[in-house]
Amino acid sequence: MAENDDVRGDGADRTDLLPAEDAEDAHGLFRTLGRQIKILRERAGLSRRELADRLGYSEATVNSVERGRRVPQPEFLVAVDKFFDVGGLLATAAEDVEKAKVRARVRHPAWFRDYARLEREAVELCYYVNHVMPGIFQTEEHARALFEMRKPLLDAETIEQRVEARLSRQAILAKWPAPMVVCVIEEVVLRRPIGGWEIHRRQLEALLRIGRMRNVELQVMPSDRAEHAGVGGPLTLLTPKGRPQVAYLEVQSESILITDAEEVRILASRFGSIRGQALTPVESLAVIEKLVGER
Repeated sequence: MAENDDVRGDGADRTDLLPAEDAEDAHGLFRTLGRQIKILRERAGLSRRELADRLGYSEATVNSVERGRRVPQPEFLVAVDKFFDVGGLLATAAEDVEKAKVRARVRHPAWFRDYARLEREAVELCYYVNHVMPGIFQTEEHARALFEMRKPLLDAETIEQRVEARLSRQAILAKWPAPMVVCVIEEVVLRRPIGGWEIHRRQLEALLRIGRMRNVELQVMPSDRAEHAGVGGPLTLLTPKGRPQVAYLEVQSESILITDAEEVRILASRFGSIRGQALTPVESLAVIEKLVGER
């Protein structure tokens, strides 16, 4: 969940929100990596679109990284390194990028700061979603389509800032030690073609890749269930290392972080019932694979 993180202007991994000195250091590193990728691409005679297609990323991502406007995620650097066979030149820089992000930690809005910190520290994340894909699962195209359809309308710069903020949170899926991620997604979410069928198909393909990760258990809640413990709406459960589990709820533009032990216990019990009513992870991946095949 945490879908409203960037609705109110979360700047996760935006270097313009870093402290001045650290921001300049981060900008320098990201610009250098971007120039290196651009040189490799041009030497290979590839356009940004062609490189993006071969790597499985969007052209906008390649463009933003090359220009130093976006934090190059470790998996992106590894993919580029392997594609151009540069012997770890870029892959080893992934660690430097992570260190730069830690030194120059972004300043989240006060209202979101507690959730963002807990999410980064979580050893277990549990989501139940009934309307949209969880933010940490969304592709860049899918996220951009969501922001472009916002009412009132958002300007182009704000859309790009919020897309980058959302994508930056996805690093928690690949960090080590990896957190356990459990997600129950309503079947209708898998059938709603946000951004059109091509974008939706790529989102489903990304969801399949995520669902096959060792630290992720993905379950689908069929629309024909006669009994459903999740009719009260979506919810998120977070378990920070060495600390009690907390819950996070959202509706429209409102959000609440719940720390009361009894309220969290009730929501955790409800989530357990939701999981029991949903398809198993194996069955769920089969459903998603079938939907991809239909498109």
